[in-house]
Amino acid sequence: MDSPSFPAADNNAQDSVADLPETVFPRSSRDLFALGYPETPHTLRHSLERHDLLTLDALAGLAGALPEASIEYNRGDLPIGVDGKPGATGRSIQDTIRHIATSNSWAVLKNIEQVPSYEALLLRLLDELRPAIEEKTGAMLRPQGFIFISSPNAVTPYHFDPEHNILLQLTGSKTMTQFPAGDPTYAPDAVHEGYHTGGARELTWTDDLAQGGTEFALSPGQALFVPVMAPHFVRNGPASSISLSITWRSDWSFAEADARAFNALMRDAGISPAPPGRWPAGNRGKALAYRAMRRLKLVA
Repeated sequence: MDSPSFPAADNNAQDSVADLPETVFPRSSRDLFALGYPETPHTLRHSLERHDLLTLDALAGLAGALPEASIEYNRGDLPIGVDGKPGATGRSIQDTIRHIATSNSWAVLKNIEQVPSYEALLLRLLDELRPAIEEKTGAMLRPQGFIFISSPNAVTPYHFDPEHNILLQLTGSKTMTQFPAGDPTYAPDAVHEGYHTGGARELTWTDDLAQGGTEFALSPGQALFVPVMAPHFVRNGPASSISLSITWRSDWSFAEADARAFNALMRDAGISPAPPGRWPAGNRGKALAYRAMRRLKLVA
């Protein structure tokens, strides 16, 4: 389990974000976030539309500094639902980013906190929201950042993610269609269990699901909160797009994940387990049982 202490950014890297506004999220957005967190999706305002770390040239440089495992990119003309990971485009990541307007691609740079200047940016943003987060879900754990660079009209297929997440739109526009977290209509319990025991995060899409989604249109200066494991897909607008996703985990999110993994063992044994409760349910019993089994190396 991660340490509950909130990390400090490298002192030298702080210079790279010294020009940020005193607050990137205005007071009205911080208040709205405090009301909706951790279970209600909502849009926020931010003042991070332009920054030297977030230009296409800077992001191409970041891609070159990250390990290969932290870079994913593929075709942008994808359907909402895909079977497994989409294939590569044949272009380099640097070429893809620098020519995103014409490369028909969707790219994500993962765990940007591996580079000190981007870690400073991530922690600076999260620190503004930390009081509201820790009041409800306790210590902010495992802060991570992801940058999405998308060609016009690109699609990010239907999937879910295990983190608490705020997506900041920086350049261009996109629409995220989000579905209720924890509702098996949109992501069956067995699919959750498969993900938390090593499976993919991509979800099976059928057109009849569309009526249960809520569309959130984002333009520069807007952000969207996405609850843990809320299914969603994204359609980019008519221009190329840059978005920054700032994420964190909590004791609650880790307990939900471990309870799902425990349920997978029960299902394998022929038992149909009850799903974990959503926040504020603690899910401690199943989570502790699974962690004990992991310590004893009874599970991988």
